[in-house]
Amino acid sequence: MSTIPLEPVDGVTITTLVDNAADMLLPDQGPAKRPGLGAAGAPRLAAAFLEGGETLDAPLAEHGFSALITVQKEGNEHRVLFDAGLTPDGLIDNMRRLSLSPKDLEAIVLSHGHFDHTTGLDGLVRALGRPNLPVIIHPEFWNRRRILIPGREPFELFSTSRTALRGAGFEIVEEAQPSFLLDGSLLVTGEVDRTTEFERGFPIHQAYRDGEWQPDPLILDDQAVVLNVRERGLVVMTGCGHAGVVNILRYARKLTGVDRVYAVIGGFHLNGPLFEPIIPATCEAIAELALEVIVPAHCTGWRAVHALAARFPDAFIQNTVGTRYEL
Repeated sequence: MSTIPLEPVDGVTITTLVDNAADMLLPDQGPAKRPGLGAAGAPRLAAAFLEGGETLDAPLAEHGFSALITVQKEGNEHRVLFDAGLTPDGLIDNMRRLSLSPKDLEAIVLSHGHFDHTTGLDGLVRALGRPNLPVIIHPEFWNRRRILIPGREPFELFSTSRTALRGAGFEIVEEAQPSFLLDGSLLVTGEVDRTTEFERGFPIHQAYRDGEWQPDPLILDDQAVVLNVRERGLVVMTGCGHAGVVNILRYARKLTGVDRVYAVIGGFHLNGPLFEPIIPATCEAIAELALEVIVPAHCTGWRAVHALAARFPDAFIQNTVGTRYEL
């Protein structure tokens, strides 16, 4: 496979808009800049039982993921939304709290079709009117899906409506292969090669195909975003990382021909008894890449987060809603 020339950028800022954790007491850490308690200009809410009648309108956490990617290149800035979170208003409300305007967005990339990464498009459309923005997805994004948890009734996941998304004014771009945004500066991986022996997907996950529920452990629509920061290396963003975070990082190097991976940010999907057994193998494989910034978020799981923090104390950064990474 020939490599894809990914244009270097001068810098990238990634702002976490939706994640499972919020913490206003965390200090800045390396490239991570926190909104902080009592930050200047922080919005306020009416609070009748407090002296003065108001409190902080702080960013809120929810089980989902979304990030704003701001790319700096040749003196210009370009903004892309990566995923949209769990609830209709969680994304847009946190953007308001962080003084970020949805009108600055140039494109949207959805990592996969699970509703904890897509539902916030609802509030975004209400804020923008007809957005006329490209939305980059994999063709299997639309699949009906369910989870078979032993001892429980199957839980069907909420699916995005193709009709509603198109009707809102989005330009839907379905692509299984790698594709570019921002004049070759931002790479969407498309379907990720599965090459590791230990990242075998989600065994209790199914999709509705040909009139019946069928195993869908690989979740082939899972895709990531890759940028090449000048003199630093690749920055890789994952949504849930259903393809396997190591598979994704190795594929990013294979696609671009750039060996140095500087940072990875996003969900690594190592939570729960199905995935915790592969935490040691994941840590070993990540160690071979010598990343400088490791930010496990969303569905990584607390056991994996602790393992990564212990193994990579200099690279590990705890993610929270509102954290801004200047890379």
